[in-house]
Amino acid sequence: MTLKISLSESKNQLRKQAWLTAYDYPLGRLLDESGIDLILVGDSLGMVVLGYEDTVDVTMDELLHHLKAVRRGVKRAPVAADLPNHSYDTPDQALFNAKRLTEAGADAVKLEGALIDQINAITSHGIEVIGHLGMLPQHVREEGGYHKKGKSADEAKTILADAVALQEAGCCAVVLELVDASLSKTITERLDIPTIGIGSGAGCDGQILVTPDLLGLQPWFRPAFVKPKADLATPIQAAIKEYIREIRS
Repeated sequence: MTLKISLSESKNQLRKQAWLTAYDYPLGRLLDESGIDLILVGDSLGMVVLGYEDTVDVTMDELLHHLKAVRRGVKRAPVAADLPNHSYDTPDQALFNAKRLTEAGADAVKLEGALIDQINAITSHGIEVIGHLGMLPQHVREEGGYHKKGKSADEAKTILADAVALQEAGCCAVVLELVDASLSKTITERLDIPTIGIGSGAGCDGQILVTPDLLGLQPWFRPAFVKPKADLATPIQAAIKEYIREIRS
């Protein structure tokens, strides 16, 4: 069964999709064994693993390195991977790098924006594509920060049209990031493929979060729309401090 078919079935059955990100073997394995619906090796690794200010400078080699590690730990859940910034500027480049990701273990690739020619190039070779609309993190520097999308009528109309175009181009799902909640709900009702929200309200067919945000691993950066389910930074630091005291005593 292809990812597209399984996602379509989940939408038809009104079963919400729970997606999370992973960047290494242990986290990938823990998510998989916990029953997560899909694992994304996202270019968010630039911020939460590599210490970059944003996702813009993540390279294909870095993404491939982390994808391979996650893949070794995952036996059940589908694994998707982001195409990094400037790895899909042309249809030929998009296909070349999508093939690299699938060869490294990705079941699907994700790219930002309504780049229909690139998506057609990839899907025509049987590779599943997840779209991404709304706030596009790879353009955060041009945008001057992270901003809610679809609040104006013109912008909402464009995003809705782009979502329909992504579906027609063969995407198996579309991530809606920081999209106005009412617009996200409208898009979700309009599309036959699932919508996966991040900071876009509860009206989507599923949700995705950056796992370190969910687990409270990085208290120095917590998006406003995230409600951490744990505060793992505190016990980790406590354990380290206890170890230091034992060694020094």
